[in-house]
Amino acid sequence: MPLRAETPGYEYMSLDDFEELLADKPAHEKWELIGGRVVRMMVGARWEHARIVQNIARHLGNRLDAAGSRCQVFAETFFMKQAELEAATLPDVMVVCGDLTPGATSTDAPVVLFEVMSAGSEARDRFEKWHVYQRLPSLQHYVLVTRDRPMIEVFDREGGVWSGLRLFEGLDGVVKLDALGVELPLADIYRGVLSGG
Repeated sequence: MPLRAETPGYEYMSLDDFEELLADKPAHEKWELIGGRVVRMMVGARWEHARIVQNIARHLGNRLDAAGSRCQVFAETFFMKQAELEAATLPDVMVVCGDLTPGATSTDAPVVLFEVMSAGSEARDRFEKWHVYQRLPSLQHYVLVTRDRPMIEVFDREGGVWSGLRLFEGLDGVVKLDALGVELPLADIYRGVLSGG
């Protein structure tokens, strides 16, 4: 199955060309390259989106620190770039394990990726990005977070094979991320949005 299925009316380019394009764009604009397709990202998301992203990054980071993990959590500002996949994305939350080069602005080896879905981003997160992300050799969990109700979908890789989907609904659910050795309650993910706190 080819990585790129070009759709008329969209702009496509390589990662090298995309990086040249970024250099000419205003700093306040956000752009991604998804399987070679250039996508302008929305700036100024709803507060619920921002709060959920902050919750995931904070609670996940705290749990990793408590476990003595060397994994690091990044939220919305650190690129995942992979030239062979023609990808340069800004995941809502990304976990990277292992050392990063001093001064790096991207990684090609995320272990866990989270995308918080809205009506406008769901198709891109669920299909276009997943089409790219599942080809990342390092990725072990892809987590889709529904913004407006407590529902989490987790795709897991086991033994190098994507093994299916785990679905969590309700604020009493707990997402276990085996690759990190931590658990993340939905009540923490949605704290201040759909739950107290």
